[in-house]
Amino acid sequence: MAVDTCQACGGSRLEPFYEVRNIPVHSCLMVDSREAALAFPRGDLELVFCEDCGFVQNRLFDPDKENYSPDYEETQAFSPRFMRFVEEICADQDRKYRLAGKTVLEIGCGKGEFLVRLCELTGCRGIGIDPGVRPERLSSPALERITFIRDFYGPEYAHLSADYVCCRHTLEHIQPVRAFVALVREVIGRREETVVFFELPDMKRVLEELAFWDIYYEHCSYFTAGSLARLFRAAGFEVTHLYRAYDDQYLMLEGRPAAAPTRARLPLEDDLEETRLLVRRFREGIATRLEGLRRDLAAWQRQRRRVAIWGSGSKAVSYLTTLGLGGEIAAVVDINPHKWGKFLAGSGHEIVSPDRLRELRPDVVVIMNPIYTGEIRADLETRGLAPELVPL
Repeated sequence: MAVDTCQACGGSRLEPFYEVRNIPVHSCLMVDSREAALAFPRGDLELVFCEDCGFVQNRLFDPDKENYSPDYEETQAFSPRFMRFVEEICADQDRKYRLAGKTVLEIGCGKGEFLVRLCELTGCRGIGIDPGVRPERLSSPALERITFIRDFYGPEYAHLSADYVCCRHTLEHIQPVRAFVALVREVIGRREETVVFFELPDMKRVLEELAFWDIYYEHCSYFTAGSLARLFRAAGFEVTHLYRAYDDQYLMLEGRPAAAPTRARLPLEDDLEETRLLVRRFREGIATRLEGLRRDLAAWQRQRRRVAIWGSGSKAVSYLTTLGLGGEIAAVVDINPHKWGKFLAGSGHEIVSPDRLRELRPDVVVIMNPIYTGEIRADLETRGLAPELVPL
């Protein structure tokens, strides 16, 4: 059933601007066979823009189709580049908030690597909640100070008290975002010194770059800096820091509880008109963007060039299924060994290790995230390979 009100502000002025039908409802859920991958459950996506607050949502999202579990394999921790970023975040947050001896609650902790590293570097205690957490994979003396809970965060965990609440790359998976942020605020109550830190994809970049591969079913909620800050201020937070990171791919919000809704005061918050313009440009330009990529693939086929994709996460699933690709792609590569031998939902491509490229010897490698280009080039060179690299 379609949602006809904005899940961030409750408004009804929703402007449709992008749709994709019959796409996999999960991108990172591991699938054991090609047959199961091709038969993976599907849903429809129609993005709408709220004229009142700038929030973007999939109005056709059905939460009953979602199935987060320990088989969900989203970790980026096998990338040295990503783990440097994690360490930078930990150092920055510790410098600002002096976390030693404090209790950190991470909502949506994934496989737990960030929370472990934060506890290692700062001396804090940790509580991590996620339906897909895998503590058995982790090894650290800091684990003695961490409790993991394999579940979704909800009112039943209101008793968990923390000095610092973080939530990284989870809010975009939640449809009732207003209710969720209100719950976080309610649980904090009068503990005015509690800090909240949220990290999530930046929709501005997606709109500017026509990056449709960053739009997929399980991401039902999309924020720009302004729409994110407006949500938190309306829920009773003072937004103290609002900025972009990781080559401007991610939004970072920090705040503290306030007695009442607060007013915008940070430069990045004033983006509603800019977002409205970007939404319209996306709607007008996306067909040309899709056609251009299809032409590139057709040209590589005519030239008998073997094409591999590096990165088997959500971006790859969206890229492959939106463009309707199958045999045009010779291999999908990932450095995460927990993915090897599994199959991509929707397209059915097997996920292989970088070592398999020695025998395949691709002519072109499409890189799903350009921030890893240097890392990937170095990896290929160690294997004696020098294909053309095409970062999206």
